[in-house]
Amino acid sequence: MKNPHFLWFHTILFMSFYISQSTGFNSTAAKADIGVILDLDTPLGKVCRTCISMAVEDFYANRDHTTTTVPHFRDSKSDVIAAAYAAIDLMKNTQVMAILGPQNSNQADFVINMGDRAKIPIISPAMSPSLSPQDSPFFIRSAWPSFSQSKAIAAIIEKHNWWKVVFVYEDSGFGRGLVPFLDEDMLESNAHVSYQTAISPTATDDQIARELDKLMKMQTRVFVVDMLPDLASRFFKLAKEAGMMGEGYAWIVSDPLASLLDLMDSKTVEAMQGVLGVKARVQESEEVANFTKRYNNRFRYDNPDMDVVKLNVFGLWAYDSMTSIADSIERAGVTSPRFNRSVDGENSTDLEAIGTSSTGSLLNGLMKNHASKGLSGDFNVSNGQLQPSAFEVVNVHGESGVTVGFWSERCGLLKPGDSEDGCVRNTENLDLIVWPGKTGDAPRGWEFPTSGKALKVGIPAKGGFLEFVEFAKNVFEEVWNKTPYAAPIEYIRSDDGEEYDGFVKKLDLKVIDVVVGDVTITEERSEWADFTIPYTESGIAMVVRTEPDDKKNAWIFMKPLTGGLWITIGAFFVFTGVVVWILEHRINEEFQGPRHKQIGMIFWFSFSTLVFAHKEKVSSNLTRFVLIVWVFVVLVLTSSYTANLTSMLTVEQLNPEINAGDCVGYQKGSFVGGFLIDDMNFDKSNLRSYSTLEEFDDALSKGCSNGGVDAIYDEMPYINLLLSKSKNSHKYKMIGPTYPNSGFGFAFTRGSPLVSDVSRGIVKLTASKEISRISEKWVGEASNGTRNTSNNSLDVASFEGLFLIAGLSSTLALLIFSFNFLHENRLLLTSTDSTMEKLRGLARAFVMGKDKPLSPKASTSRQVRGGGGGGGSSAAMGSFSWKKLG
Repeated sequence: MKNPHFLWFHTILFMSFYISQSTGFNSTAAKADIGVILDLDTPLGKVCRTCISMAVEDFYANRDHTTTTVPHFRDSKSDVIAAAYAAIDLMKNTQVMAILGPQNSNQADFVINMGDRAKIPIISPAMSPSLSPQDSPFFIRSAWPSFSQSKAIAAIIEKHNWWKVVFVYEDSGFGRGLVPFLDEDMLESNAHVSYQTAISPTATDDQIARELDKLMKMQTRVFVVDMLPDLASRFFKLAKEAGMMGEGYAWIVSDPLASLLDLMDSKTVEAMQGVLGVKARVQESEEVANFTKRYNNRFRYDNPDMDVVKLNVFGLWAYDSMTSIADSIERAGVTSPRFNRSVDGENSTDLEAIGTSSTGSLLNGLMKNHASKGLSGDFNVSNGQLQPSAFEVVNVHGESGVTVGFWSERCGLLKPGDSEDGCVRNTENLDLIVWPGKTGDAPRGWEFPTSGKALKVGIPAKGGFLEFVEFAKNVFEEVWNKTPYAAPIEYIRSDDGEEYDGFVKKLDLKVIDVVVGDVTITEERSEWADFTIPYTESGIAMVVRTEPDDKKNAWIFMKPLTGGLWITIGAFFVFTGVVVWILEHRINEEFQGPRHKQIGMIFWFSFSTLVFAHKEKVSSNLTRFVLIVWVFVVLVLTSSYTANLTSMLTVEQLNPEINAGDCVGYQKGSFVGGFLIDDMNFDKSNLRSYSTLEEFDDALSKGCSNGGVDAIYDEMPYINLLLSKSKNSHKYKMIGPTYPNSGFGFAFTRGSPLVSDVSRGIVKLTASKEISRISEKWVGEASNGTRNTSNNSLDVASFEGLFLIAGLSSTLALLIFSFNFLHENRLLLTSTDSTMEKLRGLARAFVMGKDKPLSPKASTSRQVRGGGGGGGSSAAMGSFSWKKLG
């Protein structure tokens, strides 16, 4: 027996509701009948019925109105036929102006076709992308389409660096449409749907279990599930039984399942612990909080025999949809007759007897583009589609879903509490997530299959250089043992004589999982396989014999310096000689005398510093300053010249020129042959391939004239092996430039998630020096082969700073000298003589010496007098050099 207080409460509630309704009652208002098709036997159907009833009551309360919307509820009983029958009944017998519903996409598909024929708007929350308002003119979607959440799901996948996902969907009109949108959005982050499987709503538990077993044997551990609650409940319970809800797995569920988690039974929620969900976000507001309280009371009244079902976004959309319908009817009005019928008949299921709605087109036009502020947020319908905004990311933990973040087109992923103004986001993007297995560590997204099968490792079969195959195997085994995978290794050898390219292509055939050996990473091979980072040094080099070349270049002594540098050095020698002469001429007899003697002194003094053979003493401190700097410059230049010339002479002995017409050897089956022809322009007829180290040694020792080769081109690891293990290694040198390539790597099937883990293992092995130990074991220590990377001559740019210092020091000395000279002859400069007379006077003063500066009067004399301090030689020089100035 029910509590009498409870019954009294609902009686009072009903009376107060009736009184509030009667305040908006209008006896003259035109009646507008609206059909509502819901699965009334489901909790969601009951939620929507309560919300729709409240929407009608709220719309007309305390409002002047000329129409009154009357909802006519029909139960579709979760059946397509029942939904179609209800629609026919509402159109033909009730003559409704519009139909709200059905909820289910399969049911809505048939009803929408009927609405198009009868020109009656069908306002349905069906989310399937296969139903389009563009294809059905009288269909208005009152929920966000399921494809609108694909970008939010893709953002979660990208955040966790998952490359592949498995898509599991319900094999119905609802579940088939999401995958192409999800795959497209995931491609932006280089991820994709690697496998998809459809599960029928009528599938037995055994059928679902068999599909789960198939999924468990795959490498991918990220699953996106697009199902309705009934099938999802069975699916996740069986997934837990199969051990797929534990650590290492990641599950993401879409809407509407994520929005309806509160409708799931406790065992289903327990099975779904750690699952992530994406659902439509409802902004918290005072209006929503007040409505929720009223809804809870009304739901108890409408359904006294069951607990209150928590309000969800579908209930709010139903409320806003009904409000939108009532508002549009108020603007469109009600006409009579409501239907134009061309066929008479009493059969209530006769589609031809329904006719077409007289107000449907007007009402449809108003509702297809409608904007209002609803309880669910901005209720904006454009071209018949309710426009999505933000999504909420929830984590199933405990008894329900816990909000861990949000996603919007403008801001991407945001952590709860992050500001959406300007998209100020936290670096973590999402709050703490409890993953399956109750761990806080995000799953890597894949694991090695648990079926117990071995990792099939392809090994090249070759006649020589087997050390590198064993070296590669050893490295791979060390790396594999450090990964968390317990799968055994099964080695599969290639066919005898099979080219490396052909062997790598077998990865596409799934014959092998990985190729381990001396496989070089090339651009062409990367189109067939995904390579790890290289585990050897890279590059192609050349080995030659070290016999000296008798050919000598008569001008090799000029090669250490470029022509520009030779000219620059000569110019600075002359410039420095001139500066020293200017500084010393007035005070040093050794820099005086006849003109030819002084010109010779300029060149002799500066060039003699080259071998430090100058014997003239200098008197000026400025000259000493200039010479200190210049001698340092000469020392650097001579040392650099000597070093470069020595290097060139040594390389001339060790480095015979290898031309395109010479005989050159390479390893059989290697891509180096193609490199020599295509990139180095060698004649194919001069190329000779060899298979073993011994053949390399023999061919290089013989030389081209005796049936061998002049040089061997190969990759660095093979060159090092030749130089370290050949019996004639002391006669060989590695010379010339090293042509870069990508080195050896392990080749996996394209898209294999093993690539990243094995690459990380190579990095750790290299850092621990373990890879060096393995290399010494199989290949030996790397040879110190001489490498002549270039014979570039030194140029001006190499000594720019040096010349700058020399030039500045000489110029500074000249400036100081000029200042002192002009100061000594200031009386001459301040005289009233003409400019030409002043210049002649300064010239005479420079020639006569420092001790006898000229007076203005003396400067006018045309006769050059011998001056003291300069001596007779100075006077003679003055008379000889300047007699034509007058």
